[in-house]
Amino acid sequence: MLNVNEIDVFYGNIHALKGVSLNVQEGEIVTLIGANGAGKSTLLKTLSGLLKPKNGSITYLEKNISGRPVQEIVKAGISHVPEGRRVFANMSVEENLELGAFLRNDASEIRKDFEKVYELFPRLHERRKQLSGTLSGGEQQMLAMGRAIMARPKLLFLDEPSMGLAPIFVKTIFQIIEEINQDGTTILLVEQNAHMALSIANRAYVIETGKVVISGTAKELASSEEVKSAYLGGH
Repeated sequence: MLNVNEIDVFYGNIHALKGVSLNVQEGEIVTLIGANGAGKSTLLKTLSGLLKPKNGSITYLEKNISGRPVQEIVKAGISHVPEGRRVFANMSVEENLELGAFLRNDASEIRKDFEKVYELFPRLHERRKQLSGTLSGGEQQMLAMGRAIMARPKLLFLDEPSMGLAPIFVKTIFQIIEEINQDGTTILLVEQNAHMALSIANRAYVIETGKVVISGTAKELASSEEVKSAYLGGH
C-alpha cells in the first residue's frame, strides 16, 4: 500500500533521514520505534506532505506522492494525527470532527462516520458541545483520532498517541487503534511505548539517528535482545 524507498530528508544542513526504506501492506499495523529525535516524526511528516524528501521516492497505492501537496495526500486517503494532538481549542468537539470531513461531500456517509466516532469514543459524544480546549489530554487524543477518522482514511498515521496520558487512557487508546484497524484502516504508528506498540503491531521498524537499523515482525522485535535492552527496559 505504501512503499518508501531510500528517502533523504534535511532540516537546513541537518541530515534528518538517511536513505530510509520501509513498506506498509494493506490491513497491517506497522510501528516505528526509536529514541526521541531518531527521525520518526520527521518520517511521518514527510509521508503526509509536510516535508519534502531530497532524494528517494514514496509511492502510495502505486502512485508517486513524493512532495505532493498535503491536501492531495489527504484526498488520496491518508490521514495524520500529529504528535501533541493539535485540536482547535476554541471550537467544540463536534466542530473539530466536522473539520475532519471538510474534503468530503457525502452528507449521509458523514453522518454515519459521526456515529462511528461516537461509538468508538463515547466520551466525545458526552462532550460534543464542549470547547475542545477544556478536554483532558486523553480526551483531546481521542478527538484528534476521531477527527482523522472523519476523513475516512485508508491509511492512518498516528504520532505518539499515548504520550503524556494516564495509564488507563493508554490502554483504551491502544484498544481503539486495534478496533480502527479491524474496521479496515491500515495504520502506521509512531510510539514511545514500545511494549504496547509491539503488542498490537504486525511488523516493526527501529529507527536510530535517521536510519532504519532493524526491521521484522513485531514478535521478532519483541524478543530481540538488542531491542529489549534498548527499548523495552531490558525485560
